Amino acid sequence: MQMERVPFPSGGALKKARTWALIHTDTLRANAAAIKELLPGGCSVMAVVKANAYGHGLLEVSTCLNRAGIRDFAVATLEEGIRLRQGGVTGNILILGYTPASLAGYLREYGLTQTVADALHGWQLAKTGLPLDVHLKIDTGMHRLGIPANRPEEILPLMTIPTLRVTGLFTHLCAADSSRPEDVAFTRRQIGDFFELTRQLSARGIPLPALHVQSSYGILRYPGLPCRFARPGILLYGCLSDPETMGEIPAPIRPVLSWHSRIALTRQIPEGDTVGYGRRWQARGPRRLAVIPVGYGDGYPRSLSNCHEVLICGQRAPIAGRICMDQMMADITHIPQAHCGSLVTLIGEQEGGRITAEETAARAGTIANELLCRLGDRIRRVTCP
Repeated sequence: MQMERVPFPSGGALKKARTWALIHTDTLRANAAAIKELLPGGCSVMAVVKANAYGHGLLEVSTCLNRAGIRDFAVATLEEGIRLRQGGVTGNILILGYTPASLAGYLREYGLTQTVADALHGWQLAKTGLPLDVHLKIDTGMHRLGIPANRPEEILPLMTIPTLRVTGLFTHLCAADSSRPEDVAFTRRQIGDFFELTRQLSARGIPLPALHVQSSYGILRYPGLPCRFARPGILLYGCLSDPETMGEIPAPIRPVLSWHSRIALTRQIPEGDTVGYGRRWQARGPRRLAVIPVGYGDGYPRSLSNCHEVLICGQRAPIAGRICMDQMMADITHIPQAHCGSLVTLIGEQEGGRITAEETAARAGTIANELLCRLGDRIRRVTCP
């Protein structure tokens, strides 16, 4: 996957920012269009914007996509759905998580579609007497939310309740990111069980609502499913969970976010001196360090202490010492041109160097999804073309 060089706006506002993320809206729109091209005819993108749009900014991302013609969104919570409506986002908004029936009035007020988490939840929503749009979640093996696919007797009554307008039926592929033969077989069985259920419903005279099965890895590895929607999440933002699968990202799809800061000051460290909490880094010879005003309070994992790098002047600078809540140190002995105010790139590309979200997450022992979702509110998000 190729990444274009990220131009850094040198305007006064960004010069004063402690740390910021650039959100490239042209790239976001291009990614959505490229994903649409991967889908069969009649299948549309349902943009997954939960968890602050994977750290990219809920309203910024959703508004951009809405203006680009995306009419369907998925969030995790009622609060996220309300924020979208209050921010002017139009179209269908599906809440993927559980909302208690006691809050059904908000679903109606803001025109939100609620996932039915199980049969009991469906009946509780129906008992409110409010006309509600819902999607039925079908459990095909993940065993999180959903009515088991082998229990059509629980599903059929929910599809005939006058106050519940069932506009969708969906499942989630829990191992689509794995290429292990047993996981591939499991995923294919999930897909088979879901469509067997839809066949049973059709055979009983039940008109099928919109179907959706695939999230990001499902789109890439299990294409062509006869669905009305696909739900790209991490792929929409130009990433995948695991660096080993980055080669599967189609060429037009690129990372939407880059993360930056600036050197606050530099320090000369004598040979043998230690640096940071716990004295876990020791200078092997005279060293020159940069202090960077970013830390785990901003979402940069503390587990990257002494085992990852940042980009400064296009070169990798190893992190020196334990990452603090608000600051970190990096060894710039080999980068003599680095100085107070020099640009630091934590994720992204700079002067030919590149550090990806996937690589950074893997070094931290997690996935890119979590890393991006952890980016805190203290990071200023700046939209740019």
